[in-house]
Amino acid sequence: MDDTQPLTYLLTAVSQVGFPIVLTGYLLVRFEKKLETLTESISKLTDVINKNLSEESHGR
Repeated sequence: MDDTQPLTYLLTAVSQVGFPIVLTGYLLVRFEKKLETLTESISKLTDVINKNLSEESHGR
């Protein structure tokens, strides 16, 4: 695979479906990865908060 293949693929996609569609697809893929990371972080934070709340209620 040479370095021009991704560029050729991108140009072919743009010419076939249009720039807005290709850009939207690219952004969705990028945001999906970030959403997965945020979901994991929120889950961990929820676990820590629940743990702290349960320790606090047992300590009183």
